[in-house]
Amino acid sequence: MCHVIVTCRSMLWTLLSIAAALGQLMAFMSSDWLVGFPRTPEHHRHGPPSAGQAYRPTLGIYGRCVKLPHLQHGAGGGGGVLCGPYAGGFGEIASGFWQATSIFLAAGILLLCAVAFISVFTVCFQSIMKKSIFNVCGLLQGIAGLFLILGLMLYPAGWGSDKARLYCGAEAAPYRAGLCSMGWAFYTAAGATALTFLCAVFSAQAEIATSSDKVQEEIEEGKSLICLL
Repeated sequence: MCHVIVTCRSMLWTLLSIAAALGQLMAFMSSDWLVGFPRTPEHHRHGPPSAGQAYRPTLGIYGRCVKLPHLQHGAGGGGGVLCGPYAGGFGEIASGFWQATSIFLAAGILLLCAVAFISVFTVCFQSIMKKSIFNVCGLLQGIAGLFLILGLMLYPAGWGSDKARLYCGAEAAPYRAGLCSMGWAFYTAAGATALTFLCAVFSAQAEIATSSDKVQEEIEEGKSLICLL
């Protein structure tokens, strides 16, 4: 018989698990990891920006956003922003370090998405093969967090690539961003990684909440829907 068990701690863990997976996925797909130095569409790589025309291109692990003058945007013209992948395949990613970052982040995101999917059903199923589903998911989140940390640690090593220097200047080098600043995607990935470890720890609390004596008492009373604070 399926007992629907809803507690504040288990629901909070579910919501945080989904948030961690979505945040990491959004960051990975974004082109806003590095924000390049100001320039004009006419001087995509070099040249000082002119007033009112300056913009800052962005570069991601496999994508980028640049402003092209021939893409008209609005009545005033001035060019439009073009975003998309710069790499046609995995081998064309700018740096071997970024290729490794992609592998580690993708592995971590895959585990997080699997946990997020499973977490939705924990209100009805609390064990799998006689193992607590919260403990299993917490272990997977811990492993995912290690993959994510490895990816984020390797990412700055790719700042010395030719592609990164086009956006960050000749001063860019491994673990030195040059004229670039960090975009929202990097901070989102770092925050989602921290949230992943928080979820891994908090999964134990979700397990305790759904297997407490009070829950067992209500199961013995024959209740199929159990809601506890």
